[in-house]
Amino acid sequence: MLGLCQSLPTSDRSKLLSFGEGGRARPLLERARELGFDAVELRENWPHLRRAAHEVAEHLRAFRADVLCTSGYKPDVVGWWASRLTGVPAVAIAHGWTGATWKVRLNERLDRWAMRRMAAVVSVSHAQAVKVARAGVPADRNVTIHNSVDPHRLAARNHEARETLLRFFPKAPDTIVLAGGRLSPEKGFDILIDATARVAPQHPRVGFLVFGDGPLRTALQSRIEGHHLQDQFVLGGFQSKLDQLLASADMLVLSSHTEGLPVVVLEAMAAGLPIVATRVGGIPEVIEDDVHGRLVNPGDAVDLAAGLQKMLSSPEASQRLGCAARTRAQGHFTFAQQSRKYRDLFTRVTGKAE
Repeated sequence: MLGLCQSLPTSDRSKLLSFGEGGRARPLLERARELGFDAVELRENWPHLRRAAHEVAEHLRAFRADVLCTSGYKPDVVGWWASRLTGVPAVAIAHGWTGATWKVRLNERLDRWAMRRMAAVVSVSHAQAVKVARAGVPADRNVTIHNSVDPHRLAARNHEARETLLRFFPKAPDTIVLAGGRLSPEKGFDILIDATARVAPQHPRVGFLVFGDGPLRTALQSRIEGHHLQDQFVLGGFQSKLDQLLASADMLVLSSHTEGLPVVVLEAMAAGLPIVATRVGGIPEVIEDDVHGRLVNPGDAVDLAAGLQKMLSSPEASQRLGCAARTRAQGHFTFAQQSRKYRDLFTRVTGKAE
């Protein structure tokens, strides 16, 4: 969201509103203020959605906003309500639905209800747009705008970042394979652990490092220990500066069962990392198999292990794929391109000519 705000024309003004989420939103808000944007932590939150909607409506009126963007089921519901209170058109961003638990499924059902009533819905991939259409959003309000990255924000490979990554391992590996995401069922980290158990005997000097936290941490750690992979497979916890470490790894792996279009994949592409990823969501839209990376079947530890094995056994081919991925990311998935598409959409939903 910050990348989009920075890339919009200077004549546009942006204001960020966020739920506090127990303080987890504050780094984002602080960064927004450092960049010169007005950023507010909302007072109201679940379960007081009515009060939250009125609070957002107050900000929309005071800011004289022309359009409201929302991202996530709770912002979508509150944003739709605030839109009704003020007449400011709301645009929801559909990143993807996981259906991981009954509570998630209930929230996602509510999210789809809200999206059907929005001025427009931005799907982050064509695959997600299909799901949004199935949810009942009309075609003329279902717009695909891919996620984007700022290649210049990514730190270059450097000794200090490499040392930071190596310190996570009990025994420093020669090759570091990185993964990132919430430790929840849809990310398929259990499959990645099983695949690592197949790869490790042939590549004992390869280390797998997963950044993220979530409800499956204990279960995943037990699975690692069950495969006797403690020296090679490490859960590194939440990492707020992944973009500063990414380029100093040697490869990215994504094992998800479902995705919209993960930013970490685009960041890895922009950093020139070889990538092994599952064929889910928008990933096949940005990575052509054996051209920009290697694609494998979701939920298949054998296929994932084979993809990793090919990448690890062929350094020259891996380098070629990484270079091709960097070229593709820098040519097609930049904030400059993304902001133009959002600006066109804002013009359409507000009815204001350029």
